[in-house]
Amino acid sequence: MIEENLELLTTESRNKDSMQIDTAESHEILRIMNEQDQLVALAVKAVLPEIETAVQFVFESFKKGGRLIYLGAGTSGRLGVLDAVECPPTFSTDPEMVIGLMAGGEGAFLKAVEGAEDDPELGVHDLKNLELTENDTVIGIAASGRTPYVIGALRFARSIGAKTVALSCNKNAAISKEADQAIEVIVGPEVLTGSTRLKSGTAHKMILNMISTSSMVLIGKAYENLMVDVKVSNLKLKERAIGIIRKITGVSYETAVETLEKADLQVKTAIVMIKVDKTKEEAEKLLANANGYVKIAIKNVEN
Repeated sequence: MIEENLELLTTESRNKDSMQIDTAESHEILRIMNEQDQLVALAVKAVLPEIETAVQFVFESFKKGGRLIYLGAGTSGRLGVLDAVECPPTFSTDPEMVIGLMAGGEGAFLKAVEGAEDDPELGVHDLKNLELTENDTVIGIAASGRTPYVIGALRFARSIGAKTVALSCNKNAAISKEADQAIEVIVGPEVLTGSTRLKSGTAHKMILNMISTSSMVLIGKAYENLMVDVKVSNLKLKERAIGIIRKITGVSYETAVETLEKADLQVKTAIVMIKVDKTKEEAEKLLANANGYVKIAIKNVEN
């Protein structure tokens, strides 16, 4: 499995359209890269059914109080960490709800830890440290599809009943065999042979965006296409929150600010307070009864 010839992998094959890139002018290099990048969205489109299954896994985990856990090595691991750390400010989630793990630990995000990805037991160790349960969903990310760290982690996750997803850029990837759902997004050879931080990384970033965003929308983190659970942690986000309240309710800037303050900076609560003329406590109760879905909380009063 691990001893296979790397040259047999799509991610390690040579791109015929970039063979002369070493003698090209800058504008030509950019043209080649741009044309290749345009293929990525089409590759992602081809695996939408598989991505949907992953979203359903995550949605069910969230409903049961479980977590979404990304793990990988190198670029793959960094992309998982990046998606995870963006969830709290975007959706006001607990930092433990979406977690990103990297082979070699947190320090590996900034500086590679040699050999960490080659040990399957490290993946097991990292999941055990999180006290993984059957309510969680684990998404293993590896462009090559053969990283031992990811293989070990997915194998362990399945053994305890957690839902598992394998995200790679090669057909019949080794990690696919260890997961309940495989997502093999085939973007073709990279502009620079084997540099999977390029098209492969872009495809994986797109897919992780889809999985986390879709799952958050499904659990009520959006009203229409507005981020009603945005965490008001700085002035920019406070202004965004005020704008969201005004777009939904049509109130003045002053009223939106006043209500947001009364709602302890909780945008959902402020919206319900205004839409159905309720106090903060009443609005919070309506939201709790509606499992956090703003539209349902409002309709339950209007009906």
